[in-house]
Amino acid sequence: MSYCMVINLKKCVGCGACATTCKMENGTPPGVTRSKVMKKEFGHFPHVRRLSLPMLCMHCDDPACVKVCPSGATVKGENGIVSVDKNKCLGCKACMTACPYGARYFREDEHGYFGSQLTPFEAVKYQAMPKGVIDKCDFCKDRLAKGLEPTCVKACPVEARTFGEKEELMDLINQRKGYQLRPEMGTDPHVYYLQ
Repeated sequence: MSYCMVINLKKCVGCGACATTCKMENGTPPGVTRSKVMKKEFGHFPHVRRLSLPMLCMHCDDPACVKVCPSGATVKGENGIVSVDKNKCLGCKACMTACPYGARYFREDEHGYFGSQLTPFEAVKYQAMPKGVIDKCDFCKDRLAKGLEPTCVKACPVEARTFGEKEELMDLINQRKGYQLRPEMGTDPHVYYLQ
């Protein structure tokens, strides 16, 4: 079994609910974003089109980040989830360089959103976010262990995200001509986009 996410770009309105709920669920510090929405406009007035592209770790089948990690901190589980053991992470940033999707972040300092004085929420959440290590999306593996779907899927107001076992989602992906970002990299991402 391997997990997979499918994102319908025709449904996505770029509201950022996925990124906001991800920050809340995981308590990520400033500069660390497990989920984000990139936006680009095409054309000239009055024929303008806007694309909202939700981005996260692609949980690749052949992850470049795992290959370059010198400490074995970055691993791919049997369920396809690529995660970082923060106790083993050296903070060398090799995985950040290797990731073709820009889906890894380094915590530079111990400050919160309001400086060195942490809010009660930050004081609790940042215990899992030590300074000097890498952080990234892990498909909300703690939620999955409780039988819940990732928070970005749950929060999407237009239900643009579908999450489940890759084998079960392949019919949808094939039927809708789903595609992966940067297939030329040979990483075989487990996040697919539908047009």
